[in-house]
This record gives sequence, C-alpha cells and structure tokens, in this order.
Amino acid sequence: MLSLKRYAWLCVLGGEVAYFICLFGGYLPMRTERATEIHKALFETLPGFVWGNPLSVALGAVYVFVAAWAFGAYIAWMHNTSLIKPERNPERKTSGEVSPCPVPSH
Repeated sequence: MLSLKRYAWLCVLGGEVAYFICLFGGYLPMRTERATEIHKALFETLPGFVWGNPLSVALGAVYVFVAAWAFGAYIAWMHNTSLIKPERNPERKTSGEVSPCPVPSH
C-alpha cells in the first residue's frame, strides 16, 4: 500500500522541481522570441501570475503545491483501493460454479 502522506509529498517535490526548471527555462536565450513569448504566456494563464514578479513566482509555487498534493492523494487512494479484495461469501455461488443436480431415478 502507498502511504498517502509520503506519496503526496513526493508528488509535491517533483511538481515544484519541474515548476522551477520551467520557470528558469523562460530566462534562457535558447529559443526564438516567439517561443519565449508563448512560454511566458503559458505561465501567465495562472491566476495572478505576472512574469518576473517574485510574489507571482511564490503564488505559482502554491498553485503547483496544491495541484500536486491533490494529484498524489488521488493516485495513492486509487492505488490503495485497487488492492482491497472483497470478502468472499462461501454460500454465494459465482457464475463458474455448478450446483449439484440430483440424478433422476427411474
């Protein structure tokens, strides 16, 4: 079973690392001007994000934290519930079992 807390924190760590790598990538001059504009516009789809503003960077990190925590909790819950096997009722017959039929006597 996955630990919800541990898995969610690992997702947060991965999400924050990816966020800051992508954010840092916006400052690298390896792209065309149009590609840099698109990159910055993508980040500006986050509510309240303004490119280059330190408070916006922190706000974006909070958004990533919340989304990654929710994602990690959901994945851990889905994984753990898939491992739970329903109890088998010995009196209930499944479709593969054949009930004994009495042999007719003549």
